[in-house]
Amino acid sequence: MPNPGRSASRIVGIGLLSDATGNAVARSSHVAGLSALSLSALGVVFGDIGTSPLYTLKTVLNLGGGTPDAAVTLGVLSLVIWTLIVVTTIKYVNVAMRIDNDGEGGILALMALLGIKRRHRPTIIAVGLFGAALIYGDGAITPAISVLSALEGLEIVLPAFAPYVLPLSVLILVALFALQPQGTARIGRAFGPIMALWFAAIALLGLWGIARHPTVLIAIDPRHGLSYLLSGGAKGFLVLGGVFLCVTGAEALYADMGHFGAGPIKLAWSAVVFPSLVLNYAGQAALVLEGAPISDNIFYRLCPSFLLLPLIALATIATIIASQSIITGAFSMTRQVHITQTSAEGYGQIYVGTVNWLLMLVTVGLTVGFGKSDNLAAAYGIAVSATMLMTSALLFMAMREIWGWSPIAAGAVAGTFFLVDAAFFAANITKVAEGGYVPLVLAALVYGVMLIWHLGATAVAARLQEAVMPVEAFMARIREGRIPRVPGTAVFLTRTQRDVPPVMVWHVKHNRALHERLIVLTVTTQSVPWVREPERVTFEEIAPRFWRAAARYGFMERPDIPALLQQAQGLGCAIDLADITYYVGHETVVPDEDDKALPRVAEALFAFMQRNSAHLTEYFRLPMDAVVEIGRQVSV
Repeated sequence: MPNPGRSASRIVGIGLLSDATGNAVARSSHVAGLSALSLSALGVVFGDIGTSPLYTLKTVLNLGGGTPDAAVTLGVLSLVIWTLIVVTTIKYVNVAMRIDNDGEGGILALMALLGIKRRHRPTIIAVGLFGAALIYGDGAITPAISVLSALEGLEIVLPAFAPYVLPLSVLILVALFALQPQGTARIGRAFGPIMALWFAAIALLGLWGIARHPTVLIAIDPRHGLSYLLSGGAKGFLVLGGVFLCVTGAEALYADMGHFGAGPIKLAWSAVVFPSLVLNYAGQAALVLEGAPISDNIFYRLCPSFLLLPLIALATIATIIASQSIITGAFSMTRQVHITQTSAEGYGQIYVGTVNWLLMLVTVGLTVGFGKSDNLAAAYGIAVSATMLMTSALLFMAMREIWGWSPIAAGAVAGTFFLVDAAFFAANITKVAEGGYVPLVLAALVYGVMLIWHLGATAVAARLQEAVMPVEAFMARIREGRIPRVPGTAVFLTRTQRDVPPVMVWHVKHNRALHERLIVLTVTTQSVPWVREPERVTFEEIAPRFWRAAARYGFMERPDIPALLQQAQGLGCAIDLADITYYVGHETVVPDEDDKALPRVAEALFAFMQRNSAHLTEYFRLPMDAVVEIGRQVSV
């Protein structure tokens, strides 16, 4: 006879073993997935901040003027290390990344969370959009300064090559932008391992430099940095503008959170990026303490001469990756910016192609105009420091409204961040005359485009809403006019939220016929990055075989109307998916003369942008051979 107690204990034991094994496998799988995502994040998120050792320390020491003594060198290094700790590790990694808009981060996502999602706040929306415009301004400089800094190492190995650094930089940048329309998915897979190699290389170089002068490590004590600031007077304060270059890519950590999640980015920063940066900056400072000249690139002085060419090649590739990340980020931000402005009024005519070529022209122009990375450094950082200042202000509101912190607690934390950012912004603002005006002018132009597009889209939506016809009146006109109903389904895409849209009225007026089944479809973009599938679309039958559909997408999603209509059958909308014709209105904007008209300059600029915007057929992924465009004039 079997022993039930023994059997039971055996079953329990097997269960515990199975559970332990399953948990172990799950933990192993989780660790493997986290590691893989962290490796990918190295190539996408950390390109900008990861290549900053190429130019940061030499820029800061040159700002100090003359040959730096030990106090200056240690003070500068201490400021760099603690800037990385306070701005990147504490503010962005440990605080900002805990505040997300359904997984998405960055100033635009934070703006949408506080300014649209929770309540409509035009001021917050304006702040967020201007912050995005500022990022565009510095985004054009990043590829230029990064690639120039990498190639300037050739002047150390081959002085005769100096005249060719600028043309080669331009060639690389043009090639990089020319590749964008082809997509970079295949190249992207290699970004992570290449950047991992880059961080390993700069860490080892830094260790080699530290080994030559280990006392440099005392700069970890923040008192060295504070002493330098307090004793340096105005010159010491202005040096902060150069110190800030070490964190110009910190905003990307927060903005790219939606691509990888907070965990992989935090792991990559803490385990790889931050230690590598600190070691390399310390290694460069150690060489300066040993008496190395600061007239050329200190970064390359860390490298043994026989490895210099391979390091220059690796640095060039790393800066190309950093530039690619900036370009990709600009595309993503373009989508978010557009959607934020026109979410309730219009459709997604985005300027991705235009952004690519405009960025190329501006970047190449800056490269040629400034000529050297030292010159570009004067124009670099001012826009990002302003964006970080705005992010700190929004973080204060988030701490109060989302976390429920008291004003004192939120003010203490966010106020500290704000003071640090304000100091960096004040130091950077002094560089306006030396080139800092460039990103500010670019940001003003971008913000002007945003504002005009918003005003124009709102005006067009208002005019179209005035031209709608009640459903009962429209159907009565169809019956009275004996308008024939032809087989098939017509889908009318419209901005209007009620009644019969003008595009359907004009279709009947010009074609004297109407399909048997009608769908009026309105697409809106929500202030969340992703919309749950059950909430994607609703159908309402407003007349026999006449439905009004409302589709909702998040600001990180791209609409797919044919795929959306496949849900129609299950929601009571009996249509033949194989026999659909899509009707879209193509508005030609003309000036109006009434009191509601836009200023003539704004109207002309909006009309120009609309003529050159992406096509609705492409944006909504409509089949080209099933789309009918109905032209119409709209006066604004």
